[in-house]
Amino acid sequence: MENLSNQSILITGGTGSFGKQFCRTVLDHHSPKKVIVFSRDELKQYEMQNEGFDHPDIRFFIGDVRDRDRLSRAMAGVDIVIHAAALKHVPACEYNPHEAVKTNITGARNIVDTAIDAGVKKVIALSTDKAVSPSNLYGATKLVSEKIITQGNAYRGGIDTRFACVRYGNVVGSRGSVIPLFEKQRDTGTITITDERMTRFWITIDQGVDFVINCLDKMEGGEVFIPKIPSMKITELAEAIAPRCKKNLIGIRPGEKLHEVLLSEDESRHTLETENMYIIQPEISSWRETPWPTPNLPEDFKYASNTNIEWLTVEELVHMIYSVEACQNH
Repeated sequence: MENLSNQSILITGGTGSFGKQFCRTVLDHHSPKKVIVFSRDELKQYEMQNEGFDHPDIRFFIGDVRDRDRLSRAMAGVDIVIHAAALKHVPACEYNPHEAVKTNITGARNIVDTAIDAGVKKVIALSTDKAVSPSNLYGATKLVSEKIITQGNAYRGGIDTRFACVRYGNVVGSRGSVIPLFEKQRDTGTITITDERMTRFWITIDQGVDFVINCLDKMEGGEVFIPKIPSMKITELAEAIAPRCKKNLIGIRPGEKLHEVLLSEDESRHTLETENMYIIQPEISSWRETPWPTPNLPEDFKYASNTNIEWLTVEELVHMIYSVEACQNH
C-alpha cells in the first residue's frame, strides 16, 4: 500500500495481539513516517519494547480512548488511525456494562471527534461478528461503535476525514481466542467444549492485518468491510489441538451463539460482493457525491459460519495454528 509511505499512523490498543502484528507488518514492509502505539497499560508497552519493538519509528503513548483530551494530543499530526482498542471479553463486559460502554461506545465517539479536529485523513475501526444481531453486551457495544464510526462521515462537515470499519471473526493467535485455553487444558487430559454443533469463522492475525491495510486503500468512507474467510467446527479445532484428550461438554455460555454471522439478511440488501470480500455500503450517505456501486447479492443472503462454503480441515487447522505460533515466537 503506497499511501502508508511517509505517513504518521496511530493505532489504539496498540499493545494487543493485532497491534503488535500491525506494527511488525508496517515496519517490515512499508515506510511510515512514524507509528504511534496508543494504549493505557505501561507494563505492556514496556514489554513490547523489549520484544523487539524498540524501533526509531515507533512512539509509545500512554492514554485511554475514554480520555478525549489525551486522545486529541496523540492525534496531532496523524494521517491514519487504526482503532483497535476495546473491552472484548464477553463475561467481563456483562459484569461491567458501564465500563464496556465507556470504552467501546464513548471511545468510538472520541475517535471520531478527535480525528475530525486533527484533520486525520483516514480512520478504520476493528469490529466483530458479534456486532451482528448481538446476543451479549460486548456485541451490542460493537454494533453501536460501528454506527458511530461509519456515520462519522456525516458528522465531519467540510473536513476530509474518512471513516470505515472492518468486521471479521475469531482470530488465530489472539489472546482472546479459545486456542490458549485448549492448549492449557490439554495437559490435564480433558478439554471443555460448550456444544459439539458449534461453528466459527476463522482468520489468522496476519491475514487480519493485511485485510485492514488493503481496506485503507479501498475505503471512501462509511463502508463495513468483511473478508471471505473459512469456517471451522469446534470439534475439529479440539481434535487439531488435543487429539487424545477427553471432551467434556459444558453447554453454551450466557450470551454465546451456536453459529456466528458476519453479514445479515438486512445488510445484504445494500452490500457489494467482490472476489475476496463483502462491502456493506451505508444506507444513508449524504457525504458521497457519486452513487454507490449497485448491490449484487441475492435476496435474503446471509453470511453465516454454519452455511459457509469454505471449511477448514483438521490438517489445515493444525498447520494454521502452529504456523502462527512459530511466527509469533520468531
